[in-house]
Amino acid sequence: MSAQVNFGLWYDFRNPAPRRLQFEDFYRASLEQIAWAEQLGFDSVWLTEHHFCDDGYSPSPLVVASAIGARTRTMRIGTNLILLPLYHPVRVAEDAATLSLLSGGRFDLGVGAGYVEAEYRTFGRSLRNRPSLMEESIAIIRRAWSGEPVSFQGKRFQVGNIPVLPAPEQPIRILMGATSPPAVERAARISDGFLSSGGIGQEDFVNALAALDRPGDGGNIFAGCWGIVAEDPEREAEALGPYLLHQMQGYLEMGAFGGGDGAPRFDTPADAVAGGFYQFWTPDQAVEQILSELKAFPQIRDMHFWAQFPGEPIESGSRRIELIARQVLPRVREALQQ
Repeated sequence: MSAQVNFGLWYDFRNPAPRRLQFEDFYRASLEQIAWAEQLGFDSVWLTEHHFCDDGYSPSPLVVASAIGARTRTMRIGTNLILLPLYHPVRVAEDAATLSLLSGGRFDLGVGAGYVEAEYRTFGRSLRNRPSLMEESIAIIRRAWSGEPVSFQGKRFQVGNIPVLPAPEQPIRILMGATSPPAVERAARISDGFLSSGGIGQEDFVNALAALDRPGDGGNIFAGCWGIVAEDPEREAEALGPYLLHQMQGYLEMGAFGGGDGAPRFDTPADAVAGGFYQFWTPDQAVEQILSELKAFPQIRDMHFWAQFPGEPIESGSRRIELIARQVLPRVREALQQ
């Protein structure tokens, strides 16, 4: 196990009816929660992206990341993840470099291809071009951060000898999320680390690194954890059920599980609790489970937990954050130092 593991929080900023807050108030309270979590000892915060969701699923994570950078001092700020093919890579390179400079080098750029047809269509992209869009975008971004003028001629992008400044003063890691074997292999080949969700793809990533003869180079996993810590897991599962159902249904409607007859169905809160990615742990169980995962995958550099579920009151999420900070993380960190 590595002693150098960060622990963080994961946000999608969904704010659904009927419990919807005014979005100004919701963002303000979330930023206050993040700054407070830094004081409690959390090391990182992670932001994700989707578009055209009626619950306000964050469409602008890089803007939110800048606000977090202004409110925090030590937390690393990352995206898990932005939908890279929807952007021009030069724009992403500029924004990420600026974020890194504003935050003192605390920003990690996590990217993924996405899977929602409406997002691609609206932004003038085609889902079938995802592999080349990802490959070319990352190549351009890396060149842009070199400080030298960028020239690139590809299938999807043409960039003609332009300076992309200011360049970052500290290296920015490009992390990649994936689930399918070809996408996981791409992450192993061209990224600085793998963004996982619920552990999916971690073993494939490690195997892909070995096949590429680079097990010690880039072998970094940044794990989005779906574990929910509570003093009374059964009561917590009942209380959170409606919010978890909303989260799972949202992903189903976007096609996260592939759609069609093979996709799972969640009709009730109990279905979402039983069939979703969630695991409910007491603090003792959380310590055991986290240490077990870190032992199984010593490549894990960061593990982050959902801070708020869609519609969940801010105070409820804050209680869980404090429970993790006070009863789980100190014991895990102590064990890692032994």
